[in-house]
Amino acid sequence: MESRLDRSRGRPACQGVDERSISFAITHTPRQNQMKNPSVRLCLIQTSGIVAALIATSSAAVRAQDATLVYRLGHDTVAVEQFTRTPTRFSGETVVRSGPTISRTQYDITLVGGKATAAVLRRRQADGSPIPNNPLEWRFTFRADSARREIVWKDSVQTTSFAAPNAFVALPVYSYAPFEIVFARGAGARDSVLAIGLAGTGVGIIGLQPYSADTLRMRGGTYPMLTRFDRDGRIQRTDGIFTTNKAIGTRVATKADIGALAATMKPTGVLSPRAAAYAGFNRGPIFISYGRPAVRERTVWGGTLIPFDTIWRTGANEATHLATSKTIALGDMTLAPGLYTLWTQHTRNGTFLIVNKQVGQWGTDYTASQDIGRVKMDLAKTPEHVEDFTITVRATGPNRGAMDFAWGDSIATANFTVRP
Repeated sequence: MESRLDRSRGRPACQGVDERSISFAITHTPRQNQMKNPSVRLCLIQTSGIVAALIATSSAAVRAQDATLVYRLGHDTVAVEQFTRTPTRFSGETVVRSGPTISRTQYDITLVGGKATAAVLRRRQADGSPIPNNPLEWRFTFRADSARREIVWKDSVQTTSFAAPNAFVALPVYSYAPFEIVFARGAGARDSVLAIGLAGTGVGIIGLQPYSADTLRMRGGTYPMLTRFDRDGRIQRTDGIFTTNKAIGTRVATKADIGALAATMKPTGVLSPRAAAYAGFNRGPIFISYGRPAVRERTVWGGTLIPFDTIWRTGANEATHLATSKTIALGDMTLAPGLYTLWTQHTRNGTFLIVNKQVGQWGTDYTASQDIGRVKMDLAKTPEHVEDFTITVRATGPNRGAMDFAWGDSIATANFTVRP
């Protein structure tokens, strides 16, 4: 997920809307409590043109488990999740700005002995009204031997039963706080909690797997985010560094007014717009189709965006495709006229361009067995910062050319020759 940038100003742009006019709406601590407790303070947090006015709560409020997770993509805030936890209930609401829309997800989970026995989930528009032609809500019942889901429409209820003992609800992206319930089930149960989705008749799984000494990784769901919990099992952070969703969620001990926040948020607009790089050789075109993610103050080569040793899609969204009308020699590979996909692996020993014969897939669908080969690229510093990932195909001489992959402070170059 990447946001478009206004290159003329070097700031994030949301379809022409100045994001600096967007502000968080946070419920204030009562004035009498502020007067009694000098620890209450006002914190101003600025994130990519979104100014978050957060009222820090006292230690008593923290124990009450009112909290907020703020999800940021670089310096852009893309979602805010507010939640409240008690011994018998875990409820919350998330507002997400994505593409052309602002949407809200509300959940209310009933707990008995720390386990979920029922849940209600609602999807809403920014103003809190139901989404047209969608269910009004989803109702779940979880038993020791089975689960039931009721999809409530305006004029009917669709009921489905599942052979899923002690199951849980598969919540949408950016509703991650209820993973506290999964965490509380203990190490032996975290890896294989059955999950019931909002549609279909299948039973999935969600869970938490050990990643490092103090970090777990989500299992199941759309994005296996890294997560951290404190000693009391409270979620503190989520990190998508090893997923295509690079957002980072940070816990704030305060309660947000999601309705007021949704009213001020603006859609992100087009994420990672598609572009094409082109050059002609003896009347034969060679071009590359790719998505253009933006840096947004994150680390690139060997950092957050292109971690060492991972296979990167060389762009965003759909796989990056190379089309050539000429036979070209790239390293020790000979590529006949046709369509290919390009992938990148950045290591401490070099940066490599991988050519793969599988085409037409999403950028997360990489199959190593389909590789044709790889070539080591030259990596150099750019004269100036490159905010939006940029690919260039250029001629360097008669029947010779180069592919440049520039992002952040570096540019990787792969040279090729055109066969007669």
